[in-house]
Amino acid sequence: MSVVEARPLDATAFAPFGDVLAPGRAPIMINGGRCERHDDLARLAFLGGGRARIALFRSEPVSLPFELTLLERHPDGSQAFMPAGPDPWLITVAPDAGGRPGAPLAFHVPSGVGVNLLAGVWHGVLTPLDRAAHFWVVDRTGPGANLEEHVLAQPVTIRAESS
Repeated sequence: MSVVEARPLDATAFAPFGDVLAPGRAPIMINGGRCERHDDLARLAFLGGGRARIALFRSEPVSLPFELTLLERHPDGSQAFMPAGPDPWLITVAPDAGGRPGAPLAFHVPSGVGVNLLAGVWHGVLTPLDRAAHFWVVDRTGPGANLEEHVLAQPVTIRAESS
């Protein structure tokens, strides 16, 4: 069984898989200077005649370490996850290795931060830590099968990064 240490989420390390959804560049001030608007945070894609949809998911929690047994991907569209609550969570991603997931990477996502996964990126299912959580999800809906699942032959243990 392989072991992956979950590291802090970093926009540069995560860029091959998607986008970190958190304020970055200087905001545009609107509403009489009372509101910051942070534009264009994600590279969204909806292929094959699809369109964007917004959904609310509720996921059961895990505690570290835990065993990752399933990865999935959405070949026809990006998928953005934004927590509805204040808790940190975990995202696991993997590069494509000839139509199958390669070696996974795990990232601790801090409170109030989301991610956008690029189309076709292998990823673990929603993984709140320690208590159930809701997530707003923006993804593609439309014709065709936009979900591929891969059960790992050997589970991967995801653990907290050692100091």
